[in-house]
Amino acid sequence: MNSKHTHSSTCSCCGISRRCFLASSAAAGLTIPLITSAQMEFPTESELKQPINLRDFRPKPSVRIVGVVVRKKPPYWLGWPGTSYDVEGMRKHFEQAFINSANKVGVQFEMLPDPIEDDAALEKFINQMSAEKPDAILVHVQHLNEWGRIDKIRAAKVPMIVWAPLGTVFTTQVHEFARREGVCLLSTLDTSCLEQAMRMVRAKKQFELTRILVVHGNERKDEEIERYGTKIRHVPRDRMEKMFERVPVTEEVKEVAESMKKKAQKVVEPTDEDMINAARSYVAAKHLLRMEDANAITTDCLGMVTMKTVPTPPCLTACIFQDEGVTYGCEADIYGAMSLMFTSYLFDKPGYMNDPVPETVKNELITAHCVCGTKLNGFDKPSEPFILRSHSESALGVSLQVLWKIGQAATLVRLQNPNELILDNGTVTANIDTPPAGGCRTHISLKMDYIEEAKDTLGFHQVVFYGNHRRDVKNFCQMYGIKVIHSPAQANPMIPMEA
Repeated sequence: MNSKHTHSSTCSCCGISRRCFLASSAAAGLTIPLITSAQMEFPTESELKQPINLRDFRPKPSVRIVGVVVRKKPPYWLGWPGTSYDVEGMRKHFEQAFINSANKVGVQFEMLPDPIEDDAALEKFINQMSAEKPDAILVHVQHLNEWGRIDKIRAAKVPMIVWAPLGTVFTTQVHEFARREGVCLLSTLDTSCLEQAMRMVRAKKQFELTRILVVHGNERKDEEIERYGTKIRHVPRDRMEKMFERVPVTEEVKEVAESMKKKAQKVVEPTDEDMINAARSYVAAKHLLRMEDANAITTDCLGMVTMKTVPTPPCLTACIFQDEGVTYGCEADIYGAMSLMFTSYLFDKPGYMNDPVPETVKNELITAHCVCGTKLNGFDKPSEPFILRSHSESALGVSLQVLWKIGQAATLVRLQNPNELILDNGTVTANIDTPPAGGCRTHISLKMDYIEEAKDTLGFHQVVFYGNHRRDVKNFCQMYGIKVIHSPAQANPMIPMEA
């Protein structure tokens, strides 16, 4: 899809504006447009009074993982894991761990009864998997000398999780194999990592089942993001504006407004009217998603606020969505929304897309936005404390200042396009109030890891979330062929003065 930058009266191109930059870069990696979607009818007043369960928008895919044991025919004599190794006992032990992990993640796991112990069994398995194409294969390694056969399983062209408990692999055997696309190697006795491995298979399927509604401009069209299989539906911005106008002050609206006030540590700027309008925006977004058959949304929120076509930005709405596992992205930034979905689907926790600011005295990165989920430890965990504020740039509506834990490890991700992802890490050092600082309401400072100068941190609208998930993100990217980019470890060189 070609993208042309259009200069507006407010665009100071070569000093390109934030929205112009995002609009011009968002098109990268989208396929040729699909058949244009039909325009749906707005719900009736009675339909608008019927609550919609927000969680129903989160994709719940059917995921199938097939397990198989690869080993020498027992009993063993010499060679690792050793003659004393209880082959059948450990096979049963780990098979139960596979089943337990699959149940927790919500995927179907099927362990084949017959191990692969010779080339004939290997060929049969490869042919079976090539034909059936499960979502992933889980290979349980039970002998040190089987890595040649394990490598051949890649011929089935199915993503492969390799469970190699300690005593079944040397580093020299997997220098290349462990870095191959489509492979995730787990060499450990810690079975807790199995959940995350299975979760990444589920996440890929969730991406494939997702349609993002992009509310901006005047055009209606459908597209698809390569590699992820995520559908994109563009609809005119006035669809949201008209939907908001139609939403009455229902019991649901009142309950949402009152509930958020009760949960807040305190309320600073928002009035009761602000709370009601913010809750109406929440109801409007759910109905628009259902009307357009979408699972996630990103809107030209700044455009609507700038033109004053709605009385409130959707900041509160986006925060509630994030906490329920449904993505609501800002500024019609498609890859910002994809990055939010990345943390939501892969880690079952919300993050927040941020505007990055350098703090050059402390050499830290400030990440700021007026939208942030509160269930930062996980959707099933208690919320972090938050303060209800106004949207800082407009002094309108309701946004959240979420207070992050000091000392908390954090990960930053940004999908640049379907094939590249920026990945960095840091530690939370402070929550910063606005004022005295300018900028967005959730305002945290990070001491960056592996980056000499925080001001060299790459990306814009990176999504920040709890936990050091550097290895988990890299595992997903390797499994599905995505290039990982880190910010420079050493400071960028000085630019000499012109003569």
